[in-house]
Amino acid sequence: MSERIAIVGVGRMGGNIARRLKEVGHDVVAVFDTNSESAAALAKELGCEAPGSLPEVTSISDIVITVVTDDASMYEIFDTENSSLLSENASGKLFINCATLSPQTHIDVEKRAKKVDASTLEACMASSITQAREGSLYLMCGGQPDAFDRAKPILENLSSSLRYIGPSGEAAKVKALVNMVMNINTAALAEGLALGHALGLDLTMLREVFAQTGANSRVLETDSEDMVNRDFDCYFSAAHAAKDSGIANQLAEKEGLSLPLSIATESQYREMISKGLGELDKSGIAELTFKR
Repeated sequence: MSERIAIVGVGRMGGNIARRLKEVGHDVVAVFDTNSESAAALAKELGCEAPGSLPEVTSISDIVITVVTDDASMYEIFDTENSSLLSENASGKLFINCATLSPQTHIDVEKRAKKVDASTLEACMASSITQAREGSLYLMCGGQPDAFDRAKPILENLSSSLRYIGPSGEAAKVKALVNMVMNINTAALAEGLALGHALGLDLTMLREVFAQTGANSRVLETDSEDMVNRDFDCYFSAAHAAKDSGIANQLAEKEGLSLPLSIATESQYREMISKGLGELDKSGIAELTFKR
């Protein structure tokens, strides 16, 4: 635990990753976010620094964990021509990138890092806020084996299951498929419960029957009660669901595959965004299906 750790992107997931690492004894030296007030508040809570620039983050740390929103944000923080994580003192540093991004983005970032003698590892998270705080994430990793070995002591304290998938970009492919199927299941569950509601069925009974039959799924356990109660506190936003289904659909298009269910699901989540519901939890897709 001697390596100095910084976290870039301290929203719902990144902030709780920082708290978890500090709690179990890692040397968390810095947090950074475009929302400087949020970063400053977390830095005060953890007793660490909140640098004003990305090069400062790299300079005072050995390992940087990034949790950013999308591909564009990732390219920005690893921009080799402007002030970024790679622009100063990056040699020998390891960047662990946890966001759900296009596989090519991880590959490109790894190439950029190699040019300054730094290394990267993708650590894709198939869990949510609670698991980040508890250190029980499911992590799928991609990159060079030596980068994985170096990151392993940190990642083991963040996860209950840690899996090395292969070279850079491979874990991102798997994560895209995980979220694609999860999102389809969520949309299907919302439609099933909505039809049950319209037919006058008792939804508690219906959920119990689903759980004992072929209609069972992980999202039935995590999302069905929230759908019925219209309780959409955000653990994984509809906006992120749209992005992640979009990544999978772009991969399918490149392979010449037709995925009508995934395309329809992405369309549903993009409709939520257009209606101003993008920051609801993904279970909020029920707002598009239930007769209210």
